[in-house]
Amino acid sequence: DSEYGQQFRNLQIELRERWHKVEEFDSGDCDIIVIPSVSLDQKEMQKVEGAYHYEERHLFSLIRLRNPRTRLIYITSQPLHPMIVDYYLQLLPGIPFSHARDRLFLFSTYDASPKSLTQKILERPRLMERIRQAVRPTKSYMVCYNSTPLERELSVKLGIPLWASDPDLLYWGTKSGSRQIFAESGVPYPDGSELVWNVADLAKAAAKLWERQPHLQRMVIKLNEGFSGEGNAILELKPIAYTAPWERVKAIRDCFPHLRFQATGETWANFSSRIPELGAIAEAFIEGSEKRSPSVQGRIVPSGEVEILSTHDQILGGPDGQIFLGCRFPADESYRLELQELGRKIGHNLAEKGALEQFGIDYVAVRQEDGKWDIQAIEINLRKGG
Repeated sequence: DSEYGQQFRNLQIELRERWHKVEEFDSGDCDIIVIPSVSLDQKEMQKVEGAYHYEERHLFSLIRLRNPRTRLIYITSQPLHPMIVDYYLQLLPGIPFSHARDRLFLFSTYDASPKSLTQKILERPRLMERIRQAVRPTKSYMVCYNSTPLERELSVKLGIPLWASDPDLLYWGTKSGSRQIFAESGVPYPDGSELVWNVADLAKAAAKLWERQPHLQRMVIKLNEGFSGEGNAILELKPIAYTAPWERVKAIRDCFPHLRFQATGETWANFSSRIPELGAIAEAFIEGSEKRSPSVQGRIVPSGEVEILSTHDQILGGPDGQIFLGCRFPADESYRLELQELGRKIGHNLAEKGALEQFGIDYVAVRQEDGKWDIQAIEINLRKGG
């Protein structure tokens, strides 16, 4: 990675110099390479229903073709059905269909294997050359679902800047990294443990959390890099509520095989095998009779400005309401402005750390007896959220 690190940063400096203002950035005389690769842990991805279709989530990018000077290069693992493309292009306001279609270039790797799309592209030098030929190098940039060392390598090999956070900053999008940002930004968040890398330390960390919060009825055990709520499990404390304090670590450890996993078919054997690889934390479960899960989306443009784009209330399912199913837009007006303000604080902190492009922040809101909402930040997604 270090061999690409400096070249990648130089390309990002070019991107920052090219677009000083948001208006210039959105003006449209550019070639956008869309890499809708979900470059996340492939074992974790297999837990997500319909993960194969995630590459189509980026088809909203076709709206950029409303600008008559924008050209879009969209790459997928398997060819897109022409009817899907036509459907999106017909939504464009005031632009003839044929005009937009002429500025859209579709490429495919013809590879349905479970590897990430970016990896498939890197394995195909001829495809990379065709992409290179299709763009104007000084007027192009690349966008992706999430930025990893694979996207960094592709950016350098194509010589095209990536409008996304440097993969070296990925830590700030993990569960423990998010908590650190919340603390630095003065944003409320639930009590929880430090990051641990084995089952013994996880049991100790959970016992310490329980000691600090004796009223806890349950806690959430989270893989540090889980997503869509699939890396979460619920630890019920009621069955061991009367355990003597010095026996709690063992009692908690004995409960681990009986955690309530949010991902269908997940087991303790598999979940625990991921801890040395991904890390894990224990976090207080936020109780409440009226509870919502709002989210805010923002972006950091190359000039470093932070924009809040939207808010929504997540619709969550699964055994304990931890799995993302969809959302209602916008978020409830009784806390929408507060969400935006907290999101802006977090966005400025991310921008100071060098983050770029879209980010999302998930919260839990609980209505208090006086009717006000108590809002706690839960996690940052340093990728294109819903």
